[in-house]
Amino acid sequence: MSVGTVAAEPLEEIVARFVQDEVAPQADAHDRSATLNRALLARAGALGLLGITLPVADGGRGGDMLDAATAHRRLAWADPGFAIAFLAQTILFTHNFAALADEGQRRRVLPRVLAAEWIGGMAMTEPSGGTDVLAMRSRAERVPGGYVVQGAKTLITNAPDAQCFLVYAKLDGDVTSFLVERDRAGVSVGPPIDKMGMRAAPMAELVLDACFVPRQNLLGRERAGIVQMMRNLEIERVCLAAMAVGVAERCVHEMIDDASSLDAAGRPRAEDGHVQRHLAEGHAHTAAARSLLDDVAGRRNPALASRVGADSVKLFAARTAKDVADRAVQVRGMAGVCRERGLERLLRDAKLLEIGGGTLEAHQRNVALDLVRAARIAAHRSGGRDAGER
Repeated sequence: MSVGTVAAEPLEEIVARFVQDEVAPQADAHDRSATLNRALLARAGALGLLGITLPVADGGRGGDMLDAATAHRRLAWADPGFAIAFLAQTILFTHNFAALADEGQRRRVLPRVLAAEWIGGMAMTEPSGGTDVLAMRSRAERVPGGYVVQGAKTLITNAPDAQCFLVYAKLDGDVTSFLVERDRAGVSVGPPIDKMGMRAAPMAELVLDACFVPRQNLLGRERAGIVQMMRNLEIERVCLAAMAVGVAERCVHEMIDDASSLDAAGRPRAEDGHVQRHLAEGHAHTAAARSLLDDVAGRRNPALASRVGADSVKLFAARTAKDVADRAVQVRGMAGVCRERGLERLLRDAKLLEIGGGTLEAHQRNVALDLVRAARIAAHRSGGRDAGER
């Protein structure tokens, strides 16, 4: 099922060269046109990047979460819009699909999405639910030969270009996963949704109006979609945090460049106290976010689901990205708000990281509740041991 020969060259070197030679030059144009660069996504597929976390036997690289974080961090340095489209294809659809699919489903779909012949999308968010994915209203009903799915999804990244979707709907009250091709009767995709940032990853609404889905398109078991959905949210959040770190690192780089120049009076800008403050604090916060990212991505074991690390790193890194991008614009002055210099694009893109894949408020709630729950469990276990010893 191989898409191409997986290079022996280290992943970070492959991605770094791809970013420099092919991603960076097109970033501004696709932000302006608000279009997905499908040819660039196909090029990523040819380099073996669209299946970073998939087993080699399935056409992937056999990489881990740290590899996925590395790729997203590098891509976001140059173009967060393309990076989020890459994430939607690689993690939200392909990684998630492969974790649920049987052998026949993998053989039918994976070669196409790994080569970007098919663009995939994950349909989870609904107009009425937002971050509260468990409140979804989409429903599936059993019929002879399969299911009829009814519902609406919105803000679906890559939807305008997608040929297939991983759709979540409730069957008998429990979340179930389905593969839904775009050309099925009852499937319609709305026009691209205009948005402030990450414009190179178009979004749209997906509507399923009495859409028949054959049984062979059921992913995994009926009513068992919630666990995989939550685990995929963890992976998504780590990769979004990696994107945030990439944006922050790029903005620190831009501030160093500005600090290395001379002001109007011919004095080094690095001697300006305001420049020193923004650069030093931006660097420190970025380094802290990178350290937390490496720790969470390096330690995470998919078999041991824990959202504390994923939520914590996205909470911290997303805020850091927006703060450091704002500092970089401030240091550059009026030139920073002009489109031709690129920093205003990074600031617009960074804002979306505080909302997409879970809002800051959702992460705060998750982390707080999970920490308290873990403390109660630890106290209960400790109390049990003490009682036994007495």
